[in-house]
Amino acid sequence: MNDNTVQLWSDEPASTDLLAFGAVAETAVEAVLDDTLDPIALGVSGPWGSGKSTVLKLIKAELESRDAGEEDEANLDQRILVVETDPWRYDPDVGAKGTLILEVLNALKTELEGRDGGLGEVKGALTKLTERVNWVKALKLAARTSITLQLPGIDELTSLVSEGDVDEPAEPRNLDEFRRDFAELLADEHLRHLRRVVVLVDDLDRCLPDTVVDTLETMRLFLSVPKMSFVIAADEDRVADALRDRYPEADGSAGETEAPARLYLHKIVQTTLRLPALSRFDTEAYLLLLLLQRRTEADLADAHFNQIVGGCAELRISGGAMDSLRIPEGLDIAKEMQFAARLTPILYEKLLGSPRRVKRFLNDLNVRSSIARRRGIELNVSVVAKLMVLELLLPKEFETVLRWLARGELRRQLARLDEIAGRTVTTRRLGGSENREPPESTSKSTRTNKSTRTNKNTRAKPGRASPDTTEDETVESQGFSDNLIRWAKLPPSLEGIDLSPYLHLAASFAGTPLIDSGLPERLRDVASNLLSSSRASQKSVTDADIASLNLGDVQALIEHLGRMARDRPRDLIAGVDGILRVARVANAAQVAAAALKTIPVKEIKVPVVLLFTGHDAVTYQDLLQGWQVGTDDRRVAKAVGVQLKSQAVN
Repeated sequence: MNDNTVQLWSDEPASTDLLAFGAVAETAVEAVLDDTLDPIALGVSGPWGSGKSTVLKLIKAELESRDAGEEDEANLDQRILVVETDPWRYDPDVGAKGTLILEVLNALKTELEGRDGGLGEVKGALTKLTERVNWVKALKLAARTSITLQLPGIDELTSLVSEGDVDEPAEPRNLDEFRRDFAELLADEHLRHLRRVVVLVDDLDRCLPDTVVDTLETMRLFLSVPKMSFVIAADEDRVADALRDRYPEADGSAGETEAPARLYLHKIVQTTLRLPALSRFDTEAYLLLLLLQRRTEADLADAHFNQIVGGCAELRISGGAMDSLRIPEGLDIAKEMQFAARLTPILYEKLLGSPRRVKRFLNDLNVRSSIARRRGIELNVSVVAKLMVLELLLPKEFETVLRWLARGELRRQLARLDEIAGRTVTTRRLGGSENREPPESTSKSTRTNKSTRTNKNTRAKPGRASPDTTEDETVESQGFSDNLIRWAKLPPSLEGIDLSPYLHLAASFAGTPLIDSGLPERLRDVASNLLSSSRASQKSVTDADIASLNLGDVQALIEHLGRMARDRPRDLIAGVDGILRVARVANAAQVAAAALKTIPVKEIKVPVVLLFTGHDAVTYQDLLQGWQVGTDDRRVAKAVGVQLKSQAVN
């Protein structure tokens, strides 16, 4: 993936088969072209986002590939006319019945206009069919006509004939006659080159119940004649739900095998092809192909991309793994393969095999990464992806992590979580580039023992904290959920990465306030101002404000500032400065020293040491000496030495 540009995937039906749905499309085409199934209505069913519209595109492409094209002596009766329609977009003022019939008639008219000979005669038949019906009355009448072909009264049928049609016989014209005339039109010698008129119906499951019923009735009552085929892409369950108002279950029908709504639907649709949800392999392959799809032609030629698509299809048939994918010589796709492999396990489970949800996750990831980057938050896209898995797919666990952030416990809790998840926690400095994983040689028993020891610590008895944790933190870490532990195992490791800026951004998008519930409400504004990067905000907290605090509030405030300084590298300097100031005014050096000792020595930088001037260097001499001995940073050790020496001289 490219970390420098925003890459989004369209939700429109794909023209390239990334999901190996070609098998479904080819099966559908064989059915609609089967002369023993003429006419036929075929369903393609699956939940929203499962790829139904893409399958319709594949069906259209397959039909066009089998189309004989221009009529010749060797290919009579081979032309296939494809009509695409979307009832969801129908004009409600025209109605579904009129719209669908006119779309079919107009497609036939366009087909005839492209051919020579006899056009006038056949076009006249088309015009008569179009003009014969008074659509307003037909809509009202057909709304009362059920699939059982129960015909209305003779007077109602007569009123459907256009009054100006004086050349026609005076007998009434009913629905059967319209269908018979339409059948005669398709059988006309000037249309004998048509093997099939295939109507591809999309998004029917998004329509209101009346549109669903009208569309289905039009197929059955008006257009169900030889040479006509329908492929309806819709979630069968949603269509049946829409039909339930018109065809409710009768009293005493609970024991029937099928509800009336489904009986109605199956009366029209002879059979349904169900789209399979993405398997684990499908999810990984789809992720990989989507990522590769965003490479430029210079990075990945179309021929190489199509070769990889074909390779994934072959592995799907053979039952192979993605590790066996043959990569075109000289092409490096290791980054994309690693990214797909990392995300597949949890996306496969949490996104329920939906291609649209996989694509949406990638879109959300790229948008969030772009916003974060433009806010000055520089995180590798793999880190953002791991955090977004938490945010989008594990919302309860995400709330837990935000609570840790608010309380200044994020880094310690994540370190503890890594231990339980079996990761090796290193002492790498913040900002380092290396992400060390558990060594391959580490035995399973060793990891299990470490996990067991950690669990013993985290599940301490009530009121008894582990040596390196506070009592409040013990409560938080007593039970990490299985989801959190599983999430922690996802690469990459988050150790040593400052996540707080990104999590603050994510919390703001979620509208979640980050409030340390352990800090009394009366102290929250004081703490916020002391931690602010604005000197004006810091100075807004006066010494008088601090001096007015009671001993309990002073201790709570200092401990809060200590947690923030320890947990958020960006707040380190402001936090230490605030601790020193509060302790100085409130005479609470002992409490301050305890809070400062919780900050890992490896986090201490020279600017922090320089805060200890004058009286503070003497007061916290033991603390500074501990930093001097414990640090690996020579500059920090030197700065501490200078501070201690200057005070000794004074």
